[in-house]
Amino acid sequence: MHALKKWILNGVSIGGMCVCANLSHAQTQEYSSTLYGPLGLNTVPNARMDETGTIRAGISTLDPYVHGWLGVQLADPLYITLRQSAEVSDINDEADNLYPGVDFKLRLLTENRSRPEIALGLQSLIGHKRMSGEYLAASKRYKDFDFTAGLGWGRYGTAAHFKNPFKVFGDHFGEDRNMNSAIPTELEDIFTGEDIGIFGGIEYFTPWDGLSLKLDYGADRYTAESAITDFDAPAPWSIGVNYKPAPWVDIALGTQGADKIMGRLSLQSMVQNWRENDAQITHNKHSPFRPYRTGLAIPSEMKLAAEKDNIRLHHIETTPDEATAILALTPYGSTPYQIAQAAKHMANHAGNTIERLSITPTKYGLTGPTIQLQRSDLENAIALNTGSAEEIWHNTEIITNSPSLEDQTRKRPKNDSLLSEPFITWETQGSLSEEDSGTLYRTSLITGARGPDLMGFNTFFSFRLNAKDNLQQLDDIRLRPFFPVRSDVADFADRYFALNTAYTSFLHSFRSDLHLSLLGGYLEEMYGGGGGELLFRPHNARWALGAEAYLAFKRNPDKALNIQFNGDHLLTGHINAWYDIPHWDMTVNAKVGRYLAEDFGGTLSLQKHFDNGVKLEGYATLTNSADLNLFGGVSHLDHGLRLTLPLSGFKYAPQNTNAVFKAAPFGRDIGQKLENPMPLYDLTESFSTRHLAAHWSDVSK
Repeated sequence: MHALKKWILNGVSIGGMCVCANLSHAQTQEYSSTLYGPLGLNTVPNARMDETGTIRAGISTLDPYVHGWLGVQLADPLYITLRQSAEVSDINDEADNLYPGVDFKLRLLTENRSRPEIALGLQSLIGHKRMSGEYLAASKRYKDFDFTAGLGWGRYGTAAHFKNPFKVFGDHFGEDRNMNSAIPTELEDIFTGEDIGIFGGIEYFTPWDGLSLKLDYGADRYTAESAITDFDAPAPWSIGVNYKPAPWVDIALGTQGADKIMGRLSLQSMVQNWRENDAQITHNKHSPFRPYRTGLAIPSEMKLAAEKDNIRLHHIETTPDEATAILALTPYGSTPYQIAQAAKHMANHAGNTIERLSITPTKYGLTGPTIQLQRSDLENAIALNTGSAEEIWHNTEIITNSPSLEDQTRKRPKNDSLLSEPFITWETQGSLSEEDSGTLYRTSLITGARGPDLMGFNTFFSFRLNAKDNLQQLDDIRLRPFFPVRSDVADFADRYFALNTAYTSFLHSFRSDLHLSLLGGYLEEMYGGGGGELLFRPHNARWALGAEAYLAFKRNPDKALNIQFNGDHLLTGHINAWYDIPHWDMTVNAKVGRYLAEDFGGTLSLQKHFDNGVKLEGYATLTNSADLNLFGGVSHLDHGLRLTLPLSGFKYAPQNTNAVFKAAPFGRDIGQKLENPMPLYDLTESFSTRHLAAHWSDVSK
């Protein structure tokens, strides 16, 4: 019993790591999870979706499995679940087998008065075939009743109610898939099978707050289990009760047939309710906006006044009707906020004739477009409270082809401080995607800062304090290759204190839409080297293109602070493309190139940025090489979810403090890229139209 309890507790702690941090900000979610994680009834899914940014983690049990999952509503129509399913024959022993998988649910149609909500599900699209299955589900609400019906393939089709209709498109769809195969699910497996099943059910939301009843009829006949053991499949119907004692927790209990008990515990939270970063604390009470205009323009006073509010202005110039300046952005506050603060100090010392305030934001040598504001608009909105941020935006001009840009890029503000822009990151990685271990985890504290500039080069460094992990078992259950890429992660985690990064960078903008970075040094925990990146990002476009290449050297975890290299090196690089999806407010990033195991392939990721600073990302990488497992299977895929939570909004938390939670496999060698510590797309986000528009209300704070 101890072994199973340990597996369950680890699963809940890893799956719930992103959820529990935000319990006090959760909102009520009416629908609840199935045994596998996505929203649904007891054993079958429905077509419902959470609000974007909702994270769900949970644990469930129904003989012969225990399931643990972490799910994210990454976009309005897309839900992704990382799931670990453990086959347990005796609760006193470890799991007999593990069947990890990544599940996807995509909404095809939203519900209205005349039609139901319809969703497409792909269970274990990435992962083991044992749990793989596809479904089309339709749900329709009538008062307190929510009705669901659907068609299922694979695991959801083993009831064999009808012949597979897709066979009309070719004999391939009539081929049965081996649910007990050690080979992972492949794209050619989806929607295959001689037969399909139908499922359905009802959920009734009772007058008692948080209590609902679920009744469903499933199409899973447990044929894979019955084929290799004497497992007695339960009846297809189930009945259960779901209770939500608080907005952030669901507890469910039910029975499948008359002889099998099921239970589920689910935690949920919405990251859009995370406390907003308080870095943008205005300093108006110390240096108010003066609406009256007297005297002459004094650039030196503009610079000194701005420095008192931690606004870094330099190269200030004035004409009778305009003041121009370069603003060195800091990590503390949005670009509109910093521009407004800079404009306030410029206006306070601009004399009585200057009307235009032109500010060019820069960051570590990168230069954005010039933002030209009207002084009277700022006076009305900030000093007199008779205007608004919208009025300021209406009269603001964004100049992307300023003739002085070339001169501005050479006007780099020098950082002479021994330490500046310090940061703290609490990093936690957990994995539910292993076939040889139920859960793996690692926690680290990373702290660093920006060092002094050296001849125009930026310097950065950070240290890593490894807190706790259970990665030592990797060496007990896996064979390490002669040239490990990341399969020696346990050795790096075993060192209590190490140098994480130490590098120099040179960043340059040829134009406001064309940027270059050159990097050299210890670039990440496991690799050092040198290389660069080129990015073309038009200001008003939703797309961007780039390329990067590095000569990477493997660091030696057996030497002090991991500062020595072991002699392994290779050339790695990628072609990159980004596109901002307007309706979903999400960025798609595609990479194609050579990875650290000298394998070739591509990565597709989806990134969601929330106004409060929270970032969500899901990614999948496919290459021409494969990692082997102990059971004879191979995997050409690597995948993961990443959540970044800013902590600066909490009392006593230092500025630029974040918590990073990552759900991804450990010790993979294929599909691994060098972690660029200064990605140009992220650095230029503060110059983008999307960032300016999303945070423009900050100009009137």
